[in-house]
Amino acid sequence: MPEKVVVGMSGGVDSSVAALLLKRAGHEVVGLFMKNWEDDDDDAYCSTRQDFLDAAAAAEVIGVELEAVNFAAEYRERVFASFLAEYSAGRTPNPDVLCNAEIKFKAFLDHAMRLGAARIATGHYAQLRQAAGKVELLRGADAGKDQSYFLHRLTQAQLSRVLFPIGHLKKTEVRRIAAAAGLPNHAKKDSTGICFIGERPFREFLNRYLPKTPGAMVHPDGKRVGEHIGLAFYTIGQRKGIGLGGAGEPWYVAEKRMATNELVVVQGHDHPLLLRRSLQGLDASWVLAAPAAGAAHAAKTRYRQADSACTVTRVGQGALAVEFPQPQRAVTPGQSVVLYDGEVCLGGAVIA
Repeated sequence: MPEKVVVGMSGGVDSSVAALLLKRAGHEVVGLFMKNWEDDDDDAYCSTRQDFLDAAAAAEVIGVELEAVNFAAEYRERVFASFLAEYSAGRTPNPDVLCNAEIKFKAFLDHAMRLGAARIATGHYAQLRQAAGKVELLRGADAGKDQSYFLHRLTQAQLSRVLFPIGHLKKTEVRRIAAAAGLPNHAKKDSTGICFIGERPFREFLNRYLPKTPGAMVHPDGKRVGEHIGLAFYTIGQRKGIGLGGAGEPWYVAEKRMATNELVVVQGHDHPLLLRRSLQGLDASWVLAAPAAGAAHAAKTRYRQADSACTVTRVGQGALAVEFPQPQRAVTPGQSVVLYDGEVCLGGAVIA
C-alpha cells in the first residue's frame, strides 16, 4: 500500500535511484539530506556542498521535495567521540557501523517519524525478509556491493521501519536505471572511506585531534628497529607508512603494546604473529537472536573480506568467541566480526 516514505538522499546514485523506485511505486516520497560533519566545510576534501547540490538536482528530476537536516551535533557526540576514544586506546574502530546504528537509523529515523513518515529508506545494498513476524537482514544481491556488514547492529524496531529499494539490484543495473531516468548523478563516482574523512590523508586528519606520542618500533623479541609516531596512527596488518626498508620481506604491524608504547613489527605478509585461529568479541548485537554455542557459521572480520567458516565457542552477556579452522590474517581490535547463516546476517560484535 502507498505510504509516506522519507528517503535519505546523499547525492549519490544509489540513494537517488532508491527514491526514484519508491516514487514510481506510488509512495509519497520526501528526500532528506543529512549533514553529519561541519568542522571543515570549506576544505578541499569536504564534498558536503556538492553532495547537497547533486541530491537537489536528482530530487528535482524525480519530482520529490528535499529537506536538509543537520545531525552534526549528534554525530560528534554519538560517533566521532567514540571514534577518537577507540583510536586513543590503540584500537581501530569502524565508525560507519556506529553511524548506521546511531545516526542513519536512529536520529534520521526519529526525525522522519516526526515528519509523519511510515518508513524510511536508504540506498544500501542489503535486503529484508519477513520470517515468523520478525525481520531478517539479508545480504544485497550484488556481492561486490553488499553492505549488510555495516548494518549488523540494527534492531528489529529499526528494521521494521526500513526499506532498501535497491538491495535486489546489481550496481550496473542501478546506474542503468539512473541514466534512463535522466538523473544527473547517474555516473557519479562512489564515495569511499570514512564519511567525515573522505579522500583526505588519514594521518593528517587524525593528527588534528590526537596527540603524537612517539615510541619504539620493535621486533617481537624486543629488539628496537625504529621509531613510531604514536600507536594511534597504525593498525594491525598495516604495511604502508611504517618507514622501514632494508633487505628482506616488507614490514607489517603485528601488535600494539600500550603499556610500553611499543609498536611490534614483523617481516612477511603471512608471519605467524599476523595470523589468528580465534577471537573474542564484546558489545555483541544480534538482529534476531544470539547464535548457539557450537553453531557453525560464516564470518567476516573486515568488510572487504570473503566469508570464513567459523564455530561459535562462547556467546552471552554481550560477549562472543569464535574459532576458525583456517587462520585469519590481521584480526584487528576495534573492527567488527559479523556472522552469517547463508544469506542471513545474524549480527556481530566488536573484536576485543
